[in-house]
Amino acid sequence: MTKKQQFLSEHNKLSPMALQATTALLSRFRIEKTLLFKDDNWSLDRLRRPFILWLTSLTSQEKDNIENKNKT
Repeated sequence: MTKKQQFLSEHNKLSPMALQATTALLSRFRIEKTLLFKDDNWSLDRLRRPFILWLTSLTSQEKDNIENKNKT
């Protein structure tokens, strides 16, 4: 499992359904918040709170767009 997959797995274990994440959402988060990533380290302690804040700021439409772009 990659560090990103480990982060996703742990985040989803700790989160209610409304805050469940996908790899597409994590990828977009990394693109939009590049300053949080100095390397390929997906530290749950360091990134989970900023990820949740970012995730809750998205509209349903934005989430759908991110998911749909990843499928094509």
